[in-house]
Amino acid sequence: MTNTLTPNQLTLSGVSKTYGSIAALDDVSVTFEGGKIHALVGENGAGKSTLGKVMLGVETPDAGVLKWQGEEARFSTPAQANKLGLVGISQELSLMHDRSVLDNLSIGREKCIGPFIDHRATLRQAQQVMEQYDMTLDPRAMVGDLPVADQQRVEILRALNQEANLIVFDEPTARLEGGEARKLMSILRKLAEQGKAIVFISHFLEEVLSVADTVTILRNGQHVRTNPASEETRSSLVEGMTGAADQGQFPELPAVDENAEPLLVVSGVTAAGAFEDISVTIRPGEIVGLSGLVGAGRSDLAHAIYGAGRIDTGTIKLEGHELSGHSVSDAVARGMALVPESRRDQGLFMNRSILENVSLPYLNRFMSWLGLNGRQEVEEVRACGENTTLKYGELSDMVSTLSGGNQQKVLFARATLGEPRLLIADEPTRGVDVGAKRGIYDLIVGLAKEGLGVLLVSSEIEEILGLSHRVVVLSRGRVMTELSGDEINENAVMSAAFGAK
Repeated sequence: MTNTLTPNQLTLSGVSKTYGSIAALDDVSVTFEGGKIHALVGENGAGKSTLGKVMLGVETPDAGVLKWQGEEARFSTPAQANKLGLVGISQELSLMHDRSVLDNLSIGREKCIGPFIDHRATLRQAQQVMEQYDMTLDPRAMVGDLPVADQQRVEILRALNQEANLIVFDEPTARLEGGEARKLMSILRKLAEQGKAIVFISHFLEEVLSVADTVTILRNGQHVRTNPASEETRSSLVEGMTGAADQGQFPELPAVDENAEPLLVVSGVTAAGAFEDISVTIRPGEIVGLSGLVGAGRSDLAHAIYGAGRIDTGTIKLEGHELSGHSVSDAVARGMALVPESRRDQGLFMNRSILENVSLPYLNRFMSWLGLNGRQEVEEVRACGENTTLKYGELSDMVSTLSGGNQQKVLFARATLGEPRLLIADEPTRGVDVGAKRGIYDLIVGLAKEGLGVLLVSSEIEEILGLSHRVVVLSRGRVMTELSGDEINENAVMSAAFGAK
Protein backbone atom coordinates (compact mmCIF):
# COMPACT_ATOMS: atom_id res chain seq x y z
CA MET A 1 0.00 0.00 0.00
CA THR A 2 1.29 3.44 -0.89
CA ASN A 3 1.87 5.80 2.06
CA THR A 4 -0.14 8.95 1.29
CA LEU A 5 0.67 10.70 4.56
CA THR A 6 1.21 14.41 4.03
CA PRO A 7 4.71 15.57 5.12
CA ASN A 8 4.72 17.55 8.36
CA GLN A 9 1.23 16.42 9.34
CA LEU A 10 -0.06 16.80 12.90
CA THR A 11 -3.36 15.17 13.83
CA LEU A 12 -5.28 15.79 17.04
CA SER A 13 -8.06 13.32 17.90
CA GLY A 14 -10.59 13.81 20.70
CA VAL A 15 -8.46 16.36 22.55
CA SER A 16 -9.97 17.77 25.76
CA LYS A 17 -8.54 20.14 28.35
CA THR A 18 -10.19 21.53 31.47
CA TYR A 19 -9.14 24.18 33.97
CA GLY A 20 -11.12 23.58 37.12
CA SER A 21 -14.76 23.49 36.03
CA ILE A 22 -14.08 25.23 32.71
CA ALA A 23 -13.70 23.09 29.58
CA ALA A 24 -11.20 24.96 27.42
CA LEU A 25 -11.26 22.15 24.82
CA ASP A 26 -13.97 19.53 24.49
CA ASP A 27 -13.34 16.53 22.20
CA VAL A 28 -11.58 18.48 19.44
CA SER A 29 -10.32 16.62 16.36
CA VAL A 30 -8.43 18.41 13.59
CA THR A 31 -5.50 17.82 11.22
CA PHE A 32 -2.81 20.34 10.24
CA GLU A 33 -0.96 19.60 7.00
CA GLY A 34 2.40 20.69 5.66
CA GLY A 35 2.30 23.13 2.79
CA LYS A 36 -0.92 24.74 4.02
CA ILE A 37 -1.92 27.72 6.15
CA HIS A 38 -4.58 26.50 8.58
CA ALA A 39 -6.40 29.28 10.46
CA LEU A 40 -8.04 28.87 13.87
CA VAL A 41 -10.82 31.36 14.62
CA GLY A 42 -13.19 31.83 17.52
CA GLU A 43 -14.14 34.29 20.21
CA ASN A 44 -11.93 34.89 23.24
CA GLY A 45 -12.18 31.80 25.41
CA ALA A 46 -13.12 29.56 22.47
CA GLY A 47 -9.99 27.44 22.97
CA LYS A 48 -7.75 28.63 20.11
CA SER A 49 -4.68 29.46 22.18
CA THR A 50 -5.18 26.38 24.37
CA LEU A 51 -5.21 24.17 21.27
CA GLY A 52 -2.00 25.84 20.11
CA LYS A 53 -0.39 25.22 23.51
CA VAL A 54 -1.36 21.54 23.36
CA MET A 55 0.34 21.24 19.96
CA LEU A 56 3.51 22.79 21.36
CA GLY A 57 3.71 20.83 24.61
CA VAL A 58 2.97 23.87 26.75
CA GLU A 59 -0.22 22.19 27.96
CA THR A 60 -0.90 18.47 28.34
CA PRO A 61 -4.39 17.37 27.26
CA ASP A 62 -6.62 15.56 29.75
CA ALA A 63 -7.86 13.27 26.97
CA GLY A 64 -7.16 12.62 23.32
CA VAL A 65 -4.25 11.66 21.07
CA LEU A 66 -1.69 13.66 19.08
CA LYS A 67 0.00 12.06 16.07
CA TRP A 68 2.99 13.50 14.23
CA GLN A 69 3.69 11.92 10.86
CA GLY A 70 1.30 9.12 11.81
CA GLU A 71 3.13 8.25 15.03
CA GLU A 72 1.61 9.00 18.43
CA ALA A 73 3.38 11.89 20.15
CA ARG A 74 3.24 12.76 23.84
CA PHE A 75 4.63 16.10 24.96
CA SER A 76 5.14 16.88 28.61
CA THR A 77 7.40 19.86 27.88
CA PRO A 78 7.78 22.36 25.01
CA ALA A 79 11.33 21.06 24.47
CA GLN A 80 9.96 17.67 23.38
CA ALA A 81 7.72 19.30 20.76
CA ASN A 82 10.56 21.56 19.72
CA LYS A 83 12.77 18.56 18.91
CA LEU A 84 10.23 17.58 16.25
CA GLY A 85 10.27 21.10 14.83
CA LEU A 86 6.97 22.20 16.40
CA VAL A 87 7.48 25.81 17.43
CA GLY A 88 5.26 28.77 18.25
CA ILE A 89 4.95 32.51 18.52
CA SER A 90 2.98 33.42 21.62
CA GLN A 91 0.17 35.96 21.70
CA GLU A 92 1.81 37.46 24.80
CA LEU A 93 5.44 38.13 23.97
CA SER A 94 7.95 36.01 25.89
CA LEU A 95 11.11 37.99 25.31
CA MET A 96 14.11 38.80 27.50
CA HIS A 97 13.79 42.56 27.72
CA ASP A 98 17.20 43.08 29.31
CA ARG A 99 19.03 41.21 26.54
CA SER A 100 19.87 42.14 22.95
CA VAL A 101 17.96 41.25 19.81
CA LEU A 102 20.75 38.80 18.92
CA ASP A 103 20.55 37.10 22.33
CA ASN A 104 16.79 36.68 21.98
CA LEU A 105 17.06 35.25 18.46
CA SER A 106 19.93 32.91 19.16
CA ILE A 107 19.71 31.64 22.73
CA GLY A 108 19.71 27.85 22.54
CA ARG A 109 20.54 28.03 18.82
CA GLU A 110 24.08 29.39 18.95
CA LYS A 111 26.72 28.26 16.46
CA CYS A 112 29.59 26.57 18.26
CA ILE A 113 33.18 25.51 17.68
CA GLY A 114 33.57 22.57 20.00
CA PRO A 115 32.34 23.67 23.44
CA PHE A 116 32.69 27.36 22.59
CA ILE A 117 30.15 29.71 21.03
CA ASP A 118 31.16 31.10 17.64
CA HIS A 119 29.78 34.63 18.10
CA ARG A 120 30.56 35.71 14.57
CA ALA A 121 28.78 32.74 13.01
CA THR A 122 25.84 33.16 15.39
CA LEU A 123 25.50 36.80 14.35
CA ARG A 124 25.79 35.88 10.67
CA GLN A 125 23.03 33.28 11.01
CA ALA A 126 20.67 35.78 12.69
CA GLN A 127 21.38 38.42 10.04
CA GLN A 128 20.68 35.92 7.26
CA VAL A 129 17.26 35.12 8.77
CA MET A 130 16.46 38.84 9.04
CA GLU A 131 17.46 39.43 5.42
CA GLN A 132 15.64 36.34 4.16
CA TYR A 133 12.35 37.52 5.63
CA ASP A 134 12.95 41.27 5.19
CA MET A 135 12.65 42.01 8.91
CA THR A 136 15.92 43.79 9.64
CA LEU A 137 16.65 44.97 13.19
CA ASP A 138 19.79 46.14 14.98
CA PRO A 139 21.10 42.90 16.56
CA ARG A 140 22.78 44.90 19.33
CA ALA A 141 19.65 46.79 20.40
CA MET A 142 18.14 45.97 23.80
CA VAL A 143 14.74 44.38 23.29
CA GLY A 144 13.21 46.35 26.15
CA ASP A 145 14.05 49.59 24.34
CA LEU A 146 12.25 48.59 21.13
CA PRO A 147 8.71 49.64 20.18
CA VAL A 148 6.07 46.95 20.69
CA ALA A 149 5.86 46.28 16.94
CA ASP A 150 9.62 45.61 16.74
CA GLN A 151 9.40 43.32 19.77
CA GLN A 152 6.78 41.35 17.83
CA ARG A 153 9.25 41.05 14.94
CA VAL A 154 11.87 39.66 17.35
CA GLU A 155 9.36 37.05 18.52
CA ILE A 156 8.63 36.04 14.93
CA LEU A 157 12.29 35.96 13.90
CA ARG A 158 13.16 33.79 16.91
CA ALA A 159 10.74 31.12 15.68
CA LEU A 160 12.10 31.38 12.13
CA ASN A 161 15.70 31.07 13.33
CA GLN A 162 15.47 27.30 13.69
CA GLU A 163 14.51 24.18 11.78
CA ALA A 164 10.75 24.39 12.16
CA ASN A 165 8.30 21.92 10.60
CA LEU A 166 5.10 23.33 12.11
CA ILE A 167 4.77 26.92 13.35
CA VAL A 168 1.86 28.18 15.45
CA PHE A 169 1.37 31.93 14.95
CA ASP A 170 -0.88 33.15 17.78
CA GLU A 171 -2.17 36.66 16.89
CA PRO A 172 1.09 37.56 15.05
CA THR A 173 -0.31 40.75 13.47
CA ALA A 174 -1.91 42.18 16.62
CA ARG A 175 0.96 44.65 17.06
CA LEU A 176 1.70 45.32 13.39
CA GLU A 177 0.29 48.09 11.20
CA GLY A 178 -1.25 47.31 7.82
CA GLY A 179 1.87 47.26 5.65
CA GLU A 180 3.85 45.15 8.11
CA ALA A 181 0.90 42.78 8.53
CA ARG A 182 0.70 42.26 4.76
CA LYS A 183 4.43 41.58 4.70
CA LEU A 184 3.93 38.90 7.35
CA MET A 185 1.16 37.31 5.28
CA SER A 186 3.70 36.94 2.45
CA ILE A 187 6.12 35.30 4.89
CA LEU A 188 3.44 32.81 5.96
CA ARG A 189 2.82 31.90 2.33
CA LYS A 190 6.55 31.48 1.70
CA LEU A 191 6.87 29.18 4.72
CA ALA A 192 3.93 27.08 3.55
CA GLU A 193 5.48 26.77 0.10
CA GLN A 194 8.59 25.38 1.81
CA GLY A 195 6.39 22.54 3.12
CA LYS A 196 5.93 23.79 6.65
CA ALA A 197 2.56 23.45 8.38
CA ILE A 198 1.38 26.93 9.39
CA VAL A 199 -1.23 27.36 12.13
CA PHE A 200 -2.59 30.92 12.03
CA ILE A 201 -4.62 32.04 15.06
CA SER A 202 -6.18 35.43 14.43
CA HIS A 203 -9.08 37.73 15.24
CA PHE A 204 -8.64 39.56 11.93
CA LEU A 205 -11.11 37.73 9.73
CA GLU A 206 -10.16 39.61 6.57
CA GLU A 207 -6.56 38.43 7.02
CA VAL A 208 -7.75 34.88 7.61
CA LEU A 209 -9.80 34.85 4.42
CA SER A 210 -6.98 36.42 2.40
CA VAL A 211 -4.18 34.05 3.40
CA ALA A 212 -5.58 30.78 4.80
CA ASP A 213 -6.09 27.58 2.84
CA THR A 214 -8.21 26.00 5.59
CA VAL A 215 -10.23 27.44 8.48
CA THR A 216 -11.28 25.72 11.70
CA ILE A 217 -13.93 27.40 13.86
CA LEU A 218 -14.02 26.82 17.62
CA ARG A 219 -16.82 27.89 19.96
CA ASN A 220 -16.83 27.35 23.73
CA GLY A 221 -14.01 24.82 23.41
CA GLN A 222 -15.82 22.74 20.79
CA HIS A 223 -15.03 22.13 17.14
CA VAL A 224 -17.75 23.76 15.03
CA ARG A 225 -16.37 22.94 11.58
CA THR A 226 -13.28 22.85 9.34
CA ASN A 227 -13.69 24.13 5.78
CA PRO A 228 -11.60 25.38 2.87
CA ALA A 229 -11.23 29.13 3.38
CA SER A 230 -12.68 29.68 -0.10
CA GLU A 231 -16.03 28.37 1.19
CA GLU A 232 -16.24 30.88 4.05
CA THR A 233 -17.11 34.57 4.27
CA ARG A 234 -16.73 37.06 7.08
CA SER A 235 -20.41 36.67 7.93
CA SER A 236 -20.27 32.87 7.91
CA LEU A 237 -17.22 32.90 10.18
CA VAL A 238 -18.86 35.32 12.62
CA GLU A 239 -22.02 33.20 12.72
CA GLY A 240 -19.97 30.05 13.31
CA MET A 241 -17.92 31.72 16.06
CA THR A 242 -20.80 33.36 17.92
CA GLY A 243 -23.84 31.29 16.97
CA ALA A 244 -25.55 34.52 15.88
CA ALA A 245 -25.81 36.48 12.65
CA ASP A 246 -23.18 39.15 11.96
CA GLN A 247 -24.52 42.50 13.19
CA GLY A 248 -21.94 44.50 11.24
CA GLN A 249 -18.61 45.87 12.35
CA PHE A 250 -19.42 49.39 13.46
CA PRO A 251 -22.31 51.18 15.18
CA GLU A 252 -23.75 54.43 13.85
CA LEU A 253 -21.85 57.51 15.00
CA PRO A 254 -23.67 60.26 16.92
CA ALA A 255 -24.05 63.73 15.44
CA VAL A 256 -21.52 66.34 16.57
CA ASP A 257 -22.35 69.99 17.28
CA GLU A 258 -19.87 71.78 15.03
CA ASN A 259 -20.44 75.04 16.95
CA ALA A 260 -19.64 73.58 20.36
CA GLU A 261 -16.54 74.76 22.19
CA PRO A 262 -13.76 72.15 21.90
CA LEU A 263 -13.13 69.90 24.89
CA LEU A 264 -9.49 69.40 23.97
CA VAL A 265 -7.22 71.91 22.26
CA VAL A 266 -3.68 70.79 21.50
CA SER A 267 -1.66 73.67 20.04
CA GLY A 268 1.77 73.32 18.44
CA VAL A 269 3.09 70.62 20.76
CA THR A 270 6.57 69.28 20.08
CA ALA A 271 8.69 66.57 21.70
CA ALA A 272 12.08 66.39 20.03
CA GLY A 273 12.61 63.06 18.27
CA ALA A 274 8.96 61.98 18.64
CA PHE A 275 6.60 64.56 17.10
CA GLU A 276 6.67 68.19 15.99
CA ASP A 277 4.19 71.10 15.91
CA ILE A 278 1.04 69.00 16.41
CA SER A 279 -2.33 70.72 16.73
CA VAL A 280 -5.56 68.78 17.36
CA THR A 281 -9.03 69.71 18.61
CA ILE A 282 -11.83 67.44 19.85
CA ARG A 283 -15.42 68.57 20.49
CA PRO A 284 -17.92 67.02 22.91
CA GLY A 285 -19.32 63.80 21.48
CA GLU A 286 -16.67 63.66 18.75
CA ILE A 287 -14.37 60.73 17.96
CA VAL A 288 -11.13 61.84 16.33
CA GLY A 289 -9.03 59.07 14.83
CA LEU A 290 -5.24 59.33 15.02
CA SER A 291 -3.71 57.29 12.21
CA GLY A 292 -0.26 56.66 10.77
CA LEU A 293 2.37 53.97 10.36
CA VAL A 294 4.32 52.41 13.23
CA GLY A 295 6.81 55.00 14.44
CA ALA A 296 4.74 57.95 13.21
CA GLY A 297 4.39 59.24 16.78
CA ARG A 298 0.76 58.33 17.50
CA SER A 299 1.23 56.70 20.90
CA ASP A 300 3.92 59.22 21.87
CA LEU A 301 1.45 62.03 21.22
CA ALA A 302 -1.40 60.26 23.04
CA HIS A 303 0.75 59.72 26.14
CA ALA A 304 2.03 63.29 26.01
CA ILE A 305 -1.53 64.63 25.97
CA TYR A 306 -2.29 62.42 28.98
CA GLY A 307 0.77 63.70 30.83
CA ALA A 308 2.65 60.40 30.66
CA GLY A 309 5.12 61.69 28.06
CA ARG A 310 7.11 64.86 27.69
CA ILE A 311 6.46 67.90 25.55
CA ASP A 312 9.09 70.54 24.88
CA THR A 313 6.88 73.29 23.51
CA GLY A 314 3.19 73.92 22.90
CA THR A 315 0.06 73.89 25.07
CA ILE A 316 -2.69 71.43 25.98
CA LYS A 317 -6.06 72.69 27.20
CA LEU A 318 -8.97 70.63 28.48
CA GLU A 319 -12.28 72.48 28.72
CA GLY A 320 -10.39 75.76 28.56
CA HIS A 321 -8.00 74.91 31.40
CA GLU A 322 -4.34 74.63 30.49
CA LEU A 323 -2.81 71.45 31.92
CA SER A 324 -0.09 73.12 33.96
CA GLY A 325 2.77 70.93 35.05
CA HIS A 326 1.78 68.42 32.40
CA SER A 327 1.30 65.47 34.76
CA VAL A 328 -0.98 62.45 34.74
CA SER A 329 -2.53 63.50 38.05
CA ASP A 330 -3.33 66.92 36.59
CA ALA A 331 -4.90 65.34 33.49
CA VAL A 332 -6.98 62.88 35.55
CA ALA A 333 -8.11 65.60 37.94
CA ARG A 334 -9.30 67.66 34.95
CA GLY A 335 -11.29 64.75 33.51
CA MET A 336 -9.02 62.77 31.21
CA ALA A 337 -8.71 58.97 30.99
CA LEU A 338 -6.42 56.65 29.03
CA VAL A 339 -6.85 53.08 27.77
CA PRO A 340 -3.20 52.23 26.96
CA GLU A 341 -1.75 50.34 24.01
CA SER A 342 -0.56 47.28 25.94
CA ARG A 343 -2.93 46.13 28.66
CA ARG A 344 -0.35 43.82 30.21
CA ASP A 345 2.67 46.14 30.19
CA GLN A 346 0.98 49.52 30.63
CA GLY A 347 -2.50 48.96 32.01
CA LEU A 348 -3.24 45.99 34.26
CA PHE A 349 -1.86 44.34 37.37
CA MET A 350 -2.41 40.80 36.14
CA ASN A 351 -2.09 39.12 39.54
CA ARG A 352 -4.42 41.53 41.33
CA SER A 353 -8.20 41.47 41.49
CA ILE A 354 -10.67 43.07 39.10
CA LEU A 355 -11.78 45.35 41.93
CA GLU A 356 -8.26 46.61 42.61
CA ASN A 357 -7.49 47.13 38.93
CA VAL A 358 -10.58 49.26 38.38
CA SER A 359 -10.53 51.35 41.56
CA LEU A 360 -6.80 51.90 42.15
CA PRO A 361 -6.42 55.37 40.53
CA TYR A 362 -9.49 56.68 42.36
CA LEU A 363 -9.09 55.31 45.89
CA ASN A 364 -9.20 58.83 47.34
CA ARG A 365 -12.89 59.11 46.50
CA PHE A 366 -13.63 56.09 48.70
CA MET A 367 -11.62 57.34 51.68
CA SER A 368 -13.02 58.96 54.83
CA TRP A 369 -11.64 59.62 58.28
CA LEU A 370 -12.65 56.02 59.09
CA GLY A 371 -10.56 54.66 56.22
CA LEU A 372 -11.58 52.97 52.98
CA ASN A 373 -15.31 52.66 52.35
CA GLY A 374 -15.22 49.17 50.82
CA ARG A 375 -18.97 49.00 50.23
CA GLN A 376 -18.97 52.19 48.16
CA GLU A 377 -15.90 50.97 46.24
CA VAL A 378 -17.57 47.65 45.36
CA GLU A 379 -20.86 49.31 44.37
CA GLU A 380 -19.25 51.83 42.03
CA VAL A 381 -16.86 49.31 40.47
CA ARG A 382 -19.74 46.87 39.93
CA ALA A 383 -21.79 49.63 38.26
CA CYS A 384 -18.88 50.46 35.92
CA GLY A 385 -18.53 46.77 35.10
CA GLU A 386 -22.19 46.63 34.13
CA ASN A 387 -21.91 49.78 32.03
CA THR A 388 -18.98 48.32 30.11
CA THR A 389 -20.62 44.84 29.80
CA LEU A 390 -17.69 43.29 31.69
CA LYS A 391 -18.18 39.54 32.22
CA TYR A 392 -16.67 38.03 35.38
CA GLY A 393 -17.42 35.71 38.27
CA GLU A 394 -16.48 37.79 41.32
CA LEU A 395 -14.80 41.19 41.63
CA SER A 396 -12.18 39.39 43.71
CA ASP A 397 -11.16 37.25 40.70
CA MET A 398 -7.68 37.88 39.32
CA VAL A 399 -7.62 39.87 36.08
CA SER A 400 -5.39 37.15 34.61
CA THR A 401 -8.36 34.75 34.65
CA LEU A 402 -10.36 36.91 32.21
CA SER A 403 -10.40 36.66 28.43
CA GLY A 404 -8.55 39.29 26.41
CA GLY A 405 -11.75 41.13 25.57
CA ASN A 406 -12.82 41.29 29.22
CA GLN A 407 -9.35 42.38 30.31
CA GLN A 408 -9.73 45.26 27.87
CA LYS A 409 -13.13 46.08 29.35
CA VAL A 410 -11.52 46.30 32.80
CA LEU A 411 -9.49 49.20 31.42
CA PHE A 412 -12.67 50.85 30.11
CA ALA A 413 -14.40 50.28 33.47
CA ARG A 414 -11.46 51.99 35.18
CA ALA A 415 -11.63 54.87 32.73
CA THR A 416 -15.37 55.41 33.22
CA LEU A 417 -15.07 55.21 37.02
CA GLY A 418 -13.20 58.50 36.81
CA GLU A 419 -16.19 60.11 35.04
CA PRO A 420 -13.93 61.60 32.35
CA ARG A 421 -14.72 64.28 29.81
CA LEU A 422 -12.06 63.02 27.39
CA LEU A 423 -11.08 59.41 26.67
CA ILE A 424 -7.82 58.50 24.93
CA ALA A 425 -8.17 54.97 23.53
CA ASP A 426 -4.79 53.66 22.27
CA GLU A 427 -5.30 50.44 20.24
CA PRO A 428 -8.51 49.67 22.20
CA THR A 429 -9.29 46.35 20.48
CA ARG A 430 -5.82 44.86 20.21
CA GLY A 431 -5.91 41.11 20.81
CA VAL A 432 -9.70 40.77 21.18
CA ASP A 433 -12.13 38.76 19.08
CA VAL A 434 -14.71 40.03 16.62
CA GLY A 435 -17.59 39.80 19.11
CA ALA A 436 -15.67 41.63 21.84
CA LYS A 437 -14.56 44.20 19.27
CA ARG A 438 -18.13 45.10 18.45
CA GLY A 439 -18.84 45.42 22.17
CA ILE A 440 -15.92 47.83 22.58
CA TYR A 441 -17.01 49.81 19.51
CA ASP A 442 -20.50 50.11 21.01
CA LEU A 443 -18.91 51.25 24.26
CA ILE A 444 -16.78 53.96 22.58
CA VAL A 445 -19.70 55.26 20.54
CA GLY A 446 -21.95 55.13 23.62
CA LEU A 447 -19.49 57.31 25.53
CA ALA A 448 -19.43 59.77 22.62
CA LYS A 449 -23.25 59.88 22.70
CA GLU A 450 -22.99 60.90 26.36
CA GLY A 451 -20.87 63.87 25.31
CA LEU A 452 -17.35 62.57 25.89
CA GLY A 453 -14.63 63.47 23.45
CA VAL A 454 -12.63 60.47 22.23
CA LEU A 455 -9.12 60.37 20.77
CA LEU A 456 -8.87 57.00 19.00
CA VAL A 457 -5.40 55.69 18.19
CA SER A 458 -5.45 52.59 16.00
CA SER A 459 -3.31 50.64 13.55
CA GLU A 460 -6.43 49.10 12.01
CA ILE A 461 -7.47 51.21 9.05
CA GLU A 462 -11.01 49.78 9.13
CA GLU A 463 -11.33 50.86 12.77
CA ILE A 464 -10.21 54.39 11.93
CA LEU A 465 -12.59 54.61 8.97
CA GLY A 466 -15.57 53.10 10.80
CA LEU A 467 -15.37 54.98 14.11
CA SER A 468 -14.03 58.46 13.36
CA HIS A 469 -15.84 61.73 12.76
CA ARG A 470 -12.47 63.21 11.76
CA VAL A 471 -9.08 61.62 11.09
CA VAL A 472 -5.68 63.17 11.77
CA VAL A 473 -2.89 61.35 9.95
CA LEU A 474 0.70 61.49 11.22
CA SER A 475 3.85 60.68 9.31
CA ARG A 476 7.30 60.90 10.91
CA GLY A 477 5.93 62.89 13.80
CA ARG A 478 4.09 65.51 11.75
CA VAL A 479 0.46 66.04 10.81
CA MET A 480 0.18 65.24 7.11
CA THR A 481 -3.55 65.82 6.74
CA GLU A 482 -6.86 66.11 8.58
CA LEU A 483 -9.87 64.43 6.98
CA SER A 484 -13.58 64.68 7.66
CA GLY A 485 -16.87 63.49 6.16
CA ASP A 486 -16.58 62.08 2.65
CA GLU A 487 -12.83 62.79 2.64
CA ILE A 488 -12.28 59.84 4.99
CA ASN A 489 -11.33 56.81 2.90
CA GLU A 490 -8.58 54.22 2.93
CA ASN A 491 -6.67 55.70 0.01
CA ALA A 492 -6.57 59.18 1.53
CA VAL A 493 -5.49 57.90 4.97
CA MET A 494 -2.79 55.56 3.64
CA SER A 495 -1.42 58.09 1.13
CA ALA A 496 -0.96 60.60 3.96
CA ALA A 497 0.52 57.92 6.26
CA PHE A 498 3.20 57.29 3.65
CA GLY A 499 4.03 61.00 3.58
CA ALA A 500 1.85 62.48 0.82
CA LYS A 501 0.22 65.81 1.67
